[in-house]
Order: sequence, then structure tokens, then C-alpha cells
Amino acid sequence: MSLLHHGTLTIGGRTVHRLGFGAMSLTGPGVWGPPEDREACLRVLRRAVELGADFIDTADSYGPYVNEEIIREALHPYPEHVTIATKAGFVRTGPGEWHPVGRPAYLRQEVEMSLRRLGVDRLDLLQLHRVDPEVPLEDQVGELKALRDEGKIAAIGLSEVTVEQLERARRVVEIASVQNRYNLTLRASEDVLDHCEAQGLAFIAYTPIAKGRLAAPGGPVDHVARDLGATPAQVSLAWLLARSPALVAIPGTSSLAHLEENMGAATVSLTPEQVAELSAA
Repeated sequence: MSLLHHGTLTIGGRTVHRLGFGAMSLTGPGVWGPPEDREACLRVLRRAVELGADFIDTADSYGPYVNEEIIREALHPYPEHVTIATKAGFVRTGPGEWHPVGRPAYLRQEVEMSLRRLGVDRLDLLQLHRVDPEVPLEDQVGELKALRDEGKIAAIGLSEVTVEQLERARRVVEIASVQNRYNLTLRASEDVLDHCEAQGLAFIAYTPIAKGRLAAPGGPVDHVARDLGATPAQVSLAWLLARSPALVAIPGTSSLAHLEENMGAATVSLTPEQVAELSAA
């Protein structure tokens, strides 16, 4: 399969294919603790890169810390073409528990620790995982700018932001990407995606595979999948990649079979009529 079918884009000066890999699933239940089968997770990561995924998304809070350590064990020394994107600013205190912490000193600490865990001198892309409402946004991205200027971060991104927050951040420092939840059935970030495309920024879609009514048997995704001889997951991803040239999809899994299925979306081409049918659903 060739990921070039859906093209590439540039994030912070690095060119990546638009179908990447989200590593969050390579942890324990509730994104907490180590995975039950670490060796299986290592195989999934290595196979993802073999299949052409050159954008790997992680975060300090996945585990916490476990995810970055697994990525290093699986892939270090990293192939020159592979971009590792991590995040800071979201704290894990237990299974399924998340709390934003954007104090500048904390963000600096986490960047320093991510450098150590990933085994690099500079992070390819560091994303503010969440905006902390208790800390001025300008102070949060201002600290990331200082870290970039010190050579510890190559590019800065944001996660789960509005257009207004994005533009506030851009007045402080250059922003390379936005990572928001977006898929066929969850389109609350439509305006952010359109804004990123207009401004030449990358939009990284997490939770990219549609679920629920639209993807149910007999639904519109299933209908298109049957016509194409593809799976609903592949159709969901193909629709995303057709939606905007600024979009990178990062499906994640701990299963080799699901990984192969997801990466198979690289070979799925939707007609304009199918894109319109799905968009209108």
C-alpha cells in the first residue's frame, strides 16, 4: 500500500504522510499504567512505521509516561523521516481522569522529562494538550516559545482549542498545528479545521473513526464500504482525508489486525458523490 495516495503535508518544517498513528491505546485500561502485552505494543509501533506511518502521536499523560517509554523502546534511534509528536499540560491522576495544568514551570518540567523519555535533544512537535483556564493562555504558549528558542522544541502545536484561542496563541508564537477531535460523526471543530486550512496550519484529527448511527450496519458508512469492498473504518478515514488537504488522521490501536485495516485506508478512494453522501449524512 502507498500512503502517498492521499498526499503529504508539512508540520513545523517536517513532511509527513496524512495517515499517521495515534499511540494512546498502547497503555493500560483507562490510559493508565502499562499495557498488558508490552511486546505486542512494540510490534504494533514497528509495523506502523513499516506500513508508512511517519507521524506518531503521544503525550506525557498517556500512562502517564508509559507511552513515551514504549515508543522509545520500539523505535529509537528514530528513522530520520519519522516525526514524534508529544504533548504536555494534561495530568493523569487515575484511570480515565484528566486535569489541565498549564503553569509555565510545570510545562517546562514535562518538556524536559519528555526529552529524556523519548531519548532526543529536541522534540519534533510539542502540543499544549489542553488550555488551563486558571493560567493565561499567553503565559502557557509563552513558556513553550521560550523552550523553542532554547532549542528544546522544534515546533509548537495546540490541542482542543477554538479559533479564538488559536489566534491568541499565534500572537505570541508561531503555531504549526491544532489537534482536535474530529470525525464523520463529531464535527464540532469544523470551523477550526476550515481556519487551519485557510491559514496553512496542520489539523490533526484524533478519534478519527466514525462510530454510532452513521457507521452502524445499514448506515451510510456501511453502504459506501460495501460498494467499495472496504471496511467502515477505512471509509471513515478516507472521508477525513478527502475532507481537507490540511488534515492528518491519527487512528490508534493495540491490535496488528486493526492497524493493517486502518492503514489500508490509504488505498481507498471515494468518488465526489460518495464524499457528498457521507458529508450530508
